[in-house]
Amino acid sequence: MISNLHIQNIGIIDDISINLNKGLNVLTGETGAGKTLIIDSLLIIAGGRFSKEMIRKGQEYSFVEMCLYLPNYQNSDNGNIIVSREIFNTGRNLCKINGRMVTVNELKEFMQDIINIHGQLDNQTILDSSSHIQYLDEFSKNEELTKIKEEYHIQYEEYCKLKQELKQNYGDDKEKQRKLDLLKYQLNEIEEAHLKIEEEEQLDNIRTKILHSEKISEGLKEVDIEVGEHAIDSISNAIKALEKIENLDSSYEEKLNNLKSIYYDLQELSRDISILKEDIEFDEEERQKVEIRLDLIFSLKRKYGNTIEDILKYKEEIQNQIKQIENLEEYRESLKIKIEELDFSMLKLSKQMNIIRQNQAEILSTKISQELQDLEMKQSSFLVQVMFDEKKDFHKNGLDKVEFLIKTNKGEDFKPLIKIASGGEMSRIMLAIKNILACVDKVPVLVFDEIDTGISGIAANRVAKKMKQIAKHHQVLCVTHLAPIAASGDYNYNIYKTIENEITKTNINLLNEEGTIYEIARIASGTITDIALEHARQLKQEHQN
Repeated sequence: MISNLHIQNIGIIDDISINLNKGLNVLTGETGAGKTLIIDSLLIIAGGRFSKEMIRKGQEYSFVEMCLYLPNYQNSDNGNIIVSREIFNTGRNLCKINGRMVTVNELKEFMQDIINIHGQLDNQTILDSSSHIQYLDEFSKNEELTKIKEEYHIQYEEYCKLKQELKQNYGDDKEKQRKLDLLKYQLNEIEEAHLKIEEEEQLDNIRTKILHSEKISEGLKEVDIEVGEHAIDSISNAIKALEKIENLDSSYEEKLNNLKSIYYDLQELSRDISILKEDIEFDEEERQKVEIRLDLIFSLKRKYGNTIEDILKYKEEIQNQIKQIENLEEYRESLKIKIEELDFSMLKLSKQMNIIRQNQAEILSTKISQELQDLEMKQSSFLVQVMFDEKKDFHKNGLDKVEFLIKTNKGEDFKPLIKIASGGEMSRIMLAIKNILACVDKVPVLVFDEIDTGISGIAANRVAKKMKQIAKHHQVLCVTHLAPIAASGDYNYNIYKTIENEITKTNINLLNEEGTIYEIARIASGTITDIALEHARQLKQEHQN
């Protein structure tokens, strides 16, 4: 949801900040107060087009910043995300997501999963026919369909992999032979090295000892002298001294035994040091062998992998490629057989999915058509069209293409949603669709502009009711001139303009309960009277219940 919207220097907006809330946020105000500028600002932050004429007179830039709270979003600070866009009169854009600079296209791509603005043809993912199959499948909540799709996806991934392998072409006979010679040369080079996984580390240890043999030898000699000559002799003298008095006190005997134990340990240690000292000697021939071996390993790593393990894996790949080229026709035939088997199985699964989708499409078509009737679009019909591709051009969802179609007048043909021209008409169509798909539509913020164009009376009340239903699943922002919608708001905002020093400015206030009643009365009656206020209270109570 949007928690805060900050706008600077757009049209007659100087600098305003709006704290928004969950549920239905209703924006009202006199004509020309700046309601459209709020929607324009949302379009701008969503990555929409911007004209420098929108920059407030006398200013060099426009700025829109949005604080979002998306608790399930990964790259966020406890679910908090700050998005901003600053546009200068030179045409330069400065877009940021959580302080990171992004392009306008990156901003648009990010925001299309956050906000849908209805009443305009921008930022509406539901107008993209490629998304319709996903909407239908999520609407159906069919366990059998889910199970079939999971099985299909596994087969489809394998199918694509095998098709790609089948496309692999090693060229003509000469090219295949050149490729084969190169692979065999590489295989022979690796095999002749007789590599072992841990040998590089072992060789490094040996080289270290050889290179530092003189230093190690001197150190061991010093240890041998200190232990063998000094420490053992000192402990031996101490033992003799204690033996003279051991009978005088039991504690002396205990200390004597401790010293004898230390004496024996030192003797053993001295023998070990002597052996190590004898083993340390500088062997130039051995060093050269180690260096040559390490150079060979380094050379192979540079060609075939970062580690010996990588080189050995590459060796397996080479062996497989050699086998494929030497038995190319046989290998291709085996691939074709596997592809045909998957083709048959995927076709069967696709037909099963098509049957389920056809049934669910009828249900969804009926539900949305009924919604349109409720919204006083009596001549309208909605059609979820499911087309099966007999040419078997498989895609990730099978062989079905799903598209949402509509006709708004009898006698007309069904048309794609994007062909609907009227903003108010489109808004009501979107409202009908969103009301049915509210639970499965993952876009958290919905904005409705011009939703009340050309409707009143019963239709207005029904629009308000459906708006309230959608707001249970989404944060909804609605600009309206209709009293029933204003009365349905969980939060009501009044947009108004003032003149300061002969400069017009747009302002916005979150209305309290009394202010909301006055605003509903103004919208409904045009004048504030006791009767108008009483009617507004009744309307508010009716739509809140």
